[in-house]
Amino acid sequence: MQYWARRLEQEIDGVMRIFGGVQQLRKIYDDNKSLFEVKENVPRKLVEKVAGDIESLLAKKVRALKRLANAAEKFQKAHHWQDNIREEDIEYYDSKADTEYDDPDGEEIEREKSNSLKLEFTDDDNFKTKVNYSYAAVQIPTDIYKGSTVILNELNWTQALEDVFIENRKEDPSLLWQVFGSATGVTRYYPATPWRAPNKIDLYDVRRRPWYIQGASSPKDMVIIVDVSGSVSGLTLKLMKTSVYEMLDTLSDDDYVNVASFNEKAKPVSCFKHLVQANIRNKKVFKEDVQGMVAKGTTDYKAGFEYAFDQLQNSNITRANYDVTPLQWMACANKGYYFEIPSIGAIRINTQEYLDVLGRPMVLAGNRAKQVQWTNVYQDALGLGLVVTGTLPVFNLTEDSSDRKNQLILGVMGIDVALNDIKRLTPRYNLGANGYVFAIDLNGYVLLHPNLQPQIINFREPVTLDFLDAELEDENKEEIRRSMIDGNDGQRFIKTLIKSLDEQYIDEVFRTYTWAPIKSTNYSLGLVLPPYSTYYIQANLSDQILQVKLPNIKMKDFEYLLPNSFESEGHVFIAPREYCKDLDLSDNNTEFLENFIALMEKVTPDSKQCDNFLLHNLILDTGITQQLVDQVWKDQDLNTYSLLAVFAATDGGITRVFPNKAADDWEEEPEPFNASFYRRSLDNKGYIFKPPYRDAGYRGLDLENNTIGILVSTAVELSIGDKTLKPAVVGVKLDLEAWAEKFKVLASNRTDRDQLGTRRCDPSSSCEMDCEANNKDLICVLIDDGGFLVLSNQEDHWYQVGKFFSEVDANLMSALYNNSFYARKESYDFQSVCAPEAPSNTGAAPRGVFVPTVADLLSLAWWTSAAAWSLFQQFLYSLTYSSWFQTEEVVGDGMEARETSCIMKQTQYYFSTVNATYNAIIDCGNCSRLFHAQRLANTNLLFVVADKPLCSQCESVKLLQAEVRGIL
Repeated sequence: MQYWARRLEQEIDGVMRIFGGVQQLRKIYDDNKSLFEVKENVPRKLVEKVAGDIESLLAKKVRALKRLANAAEKFQKAHHWQDNIREEDIEYYDSKADTEYDDPDGEEIEREKSNSLKLEFTDDDNFKTKVNYSYAAVQIPTDIYKGSTVILNELNWTQALEDVFIENRKEDPSLLWQVFGSATGVTRYYPATPWRAPNKIDLYDVRRRPWYIQGASSPKDMVIIVDVSGSVSGLTLKLMKTSVYEMLDTLSDDDYVNVASFNEKAKPVSCFKHLVQANIRNKKVFKEDVQGMVAKGTTDYKAGFEYAFDQLQNSNITRANYDVTPLQWMACANKGYYFEIPSIGAIRINTQEYLDVLGRPMVLAGNRAKQVQWTNVYQDALGLGLVVTGTLPVFNLTEDSSDRKNQLILGVMGIDVALNDIKRLTPRYNLGANGYVFAIDLNGYVLLHPNLQPQIINFREPVTLDFLDAELEDENKEEIRRSMIDGNDGQRFIKTLIKSLDEQYIDEVFRTYTWAPIKSTNYSLGLVLPPYSTYYIQANLSDQILQVKLPNIKMKDFEYLLPNSFESEGHVFIAPREYCKDLDLSDNNTEFLENFIALMEKVTPDSKQCDNFLLHNLILDTGITQQLVDQVWKDQDLNTYSLLAVFAATDGGITRVFPNKAADDWEEEPEPFNASFYRRSLDNKGYIFKPPYRDAGYRGLDLENNTIGILVSTAVELSIGDKTLKPAVVGVKLDLEAWAEKFKVLASNRTDRDQLGTRRCDPSSSCEMDCEANNKDLICVLIDDGGFLVLSNQEDHWYQVGKFFSEVDANLMSALYNNSFYARKESYDFQSVCAPEAPSNTGAAPRGVFVPTVADLLSLAWWTSAAAWSLFQQFLYSLTYSSWFQTEEVVGDGMEARETSCIMKQTQYYFSTVNATYNAIIDCGNCSRLFHAQRLANTNLLFVVADKPLCSQCESVKLLQAEVRGIL
C-alpha cells in the first residue's frame, strides 16, 4: 500500500508541476516586479485608523440625535394641550394612506379615507426607495384610533420636528432615517416615504421595535410569576401566557429575567435556575416553556412570591382570577407596579403602558440618563437592510401646579446607520482573502464580522450573534472577547480552528488578533490577519502599460478582458468589486464584464471616481495570468493527463480558466475571496482537493453525458527580499471518470511494462490483491480531510463522489473516526432558519371570545361601541397569528407560512495527528473487515483500502448521517 501511495503522490505532484505553473508564475511575478510594490499591513495602525474613522462617523450622528432630542423636549413643553382639537386641523403626511393591503383571501381591502398630504417622491439610492425631502412621514399603528385627542395633540407638537430633520440633513447629507418614536405609538420619520407593510396585515408598532425598547428603559432584573393552579380558567391561562410573551418582548439584552410557575401541589418551577440575560436565545426558551404550562392544583401565593423575593426586591405583577387586594399591597409596599389586563385585545396596549414604568428611573435621573446607546444589528423596517440605530430618550419636562416634575418618557429619538456604511470604512482587499475586521459591543455581540450573515426571516428580531458564536470558540478567543468588552487594547498571535466558507471543513491555522476600543461608543474593533497577509501587492503601473493600444480601450492589457480573446487566452472571470462609483455590479459575469469594459471606455484607471488600488491590481493580474497562459498552458495537451481545465485565481480579482470551453462548467465564485478552494489553499500546504458538492439526496447523473470535475489547487508563495506573501492560487480540474480509472491502475501491482489485462488475485493465491484486479473484493478510496469521498475504485461510488463518506460506507467511516484518523468539531449556527412547524393545539385561539348576534351586527350603535372596536382588534390579531402565544414566528390562516429562526448544530471533521499509516480490523461480531489507511504526502487526502463487508452486521453500523453532514 505504501508503494501505491507513493505512485499516487508522484502522479499528483507531476501533474501539478507541469500544469499548475507554480514555479513559472513565481518567475512571472519576479520578471514584473517593477510594476508593483510590496506593502506592509501594520495591524495596530490599521485598527487605530479604522476605529477613528468609525468614531467620527458615529459622532456626526450623535450630534444630530442630541439636537433632535433637545428640540423635541422643548417643543412638547411649550405645547398647549387642546381638548377640542380636530383631525382636519392637523396637516401631515400619513405614510399608510397610499399603501395597498390585501386580505387573506387575496382581495384588496378598501383604504380608509384620509386627509393626508399628497406628496411627490423621487428615487434615492441612499434609501433604496422613493423619498420626499421636504416633509416627514407619520406612521400610526393599526390598532390606534387616529382621531383620538391624545394622538392629535401628539401630531400637533411633533410637526415642528420636521424643520430639525431638514436642518440635520443640510449639515450632514449622509444621514439616513431620522425617527421619533412616541410613547403613544406615533412614529414620525424623515425623509417621507410611503409605508412598507411587512405583512398583509400591518401590526408594526414602534414601541415594540428593538431600538425603541433599548432606548426607552433602563437595565433591570425581573422575575415573572405565573399562577398555573387549577382555579385558573383556560382563557385566563392563555391570557397570562400572552402577557408573559408581550412582557418578554419589552426586554432588551441589558436586562436579566426568569419566569416561574407555581401551585400548591408543587414547588415553583423556573425556566432557568437563576436570572439570565434577556437575549433572543433565552427568550425563545422562555416562550417554549411557558407554552407548555398546564393548569393544575390550587393557588399557593406564598411559595411563588417567596421564590421571587429571594431573587428580587421589587415585583411586576399581572392579573388572574382571584382577589387582587394582596397583590396591589405587595406591589405598592415594594415600590412596584400593579395593573390589570381586562381582555386579550388589551394585552398590547397595557404592555405598552408598562414601558412607561420601566422608563421612570431614566426620567428621574435626568441628564445623567441621557446617554446615546447604539443598538444591536437588526433589519430596518424601511428597506435599508441591516442597520444599527443610535437612540436617545426624550423626557417629558412639563411640571404640575406643585412644580413637581413629570415622570413619563415622551419617546425615543433614533438615527439609523447602515451596516454597509460602516463596512466601507474598513480595509478589505489589502488584508487578503482570510484577513478581516470585526467589531463587538459591550455584550460581546457582533457589529461587524464576515460571518454575520443572518438569513432574515422576521424583521422584528435583532441579530444577536456573539463573537464566540461567530467563530469557533477557544480559550484564546474568550480572553480576547473579555479584553475587548473591558475596553482594553491588545494583540495576540494564536493557533486556532476555523470553519471553511462552505462550512464543510475545519482548518488549523495561525492568526494575529489585534484590538482596540472605538472611543465615545460602546464598541470595540478587532483585526484578524494570517501570517501570509502581513504583506500585499500594490500595482504601480507605468505609462507604458497604460498606453493607448486599442481604439476604444485605454489600457493595453484590457484586450485580454475582451471576450474575443478568451478562445486563445482562456476565459476570464472578474471579481464583482466596486472598482468605480458608476460601475453597475452584477452576479452575471458576462454582464458585469460588459459593464466594466463599457465604463473603461469612458474613464482612465487614475480617475477620481475609481479605486486606483483595485483597478490597477486588476490590470496587473490580467497581464500576469495571460503570461501564464502563453508560457505554460498553451503548449500542453490537457487530454493526455485527463484534465478538464487549468486555472489561476488572484488577490487582484482575476480568475482565468483555460481552455475557454471549460468556463461553461465552472461553478466557483468569480470573487476569489469568496471561493472555498482559494481560501483553503492559502491556509494549507500542498495540494487541496475539492470534490463537487453532493447532498445526501443526490442520486447521480449519466456520467457519459455529464463531465464531473475535481478541483486540485495550491497557493503560490512569493519571497521578495525578506517578505513572504501568497498573491495567487493555481490548479487543475481532474476528469472524474478518467482519474478513477487512473487511480485503480496506480493502486495496483501493474507496472509500466504490464499489459492492460492483469491476473485477478484472491487470498488463496500466491499473488497480492490490488485495487484494480480485485475491485470486487477490495474497496479503495481517497477521502479528503473533511471526510468527503474524492475517488474510488468502485464504479457505483462515482455518483457519490463529494458525499460525506459515512453515506457511502458508514461502517468504514466509523472505524476511521474511532481509530483517530479524524477528529471532529461541534458548533452551533445561531443564524439559521427552519421550516415552520405545524400549529399546536395548545396554542389554538381562545373559544371564549364574544361573538356578536345578528341583531348586534345590524345595529349601528353596536358598530360604534367599544365592544366592536375590541372585537375588531381581536379579528386583526386572529388574522395575523395562528397562535395567540407565538407572536414572533407564525402567521394566520390564508397567509404564507414563514420560516422561523432556529439554532442548528453543525459537526465538521478534520485530520487528527494520527500516524501517517495505520492498519486495523473492524470487528463485526461473527465476521470482520481489515482496513489500511495512509495519508498522502503534500495533499489533504487519506488513502484507504478495505475488505468489502461480508456480513450484514458490518453493513448495519451507522454514524448519525445528519450529524456528519453538519446539520441537525
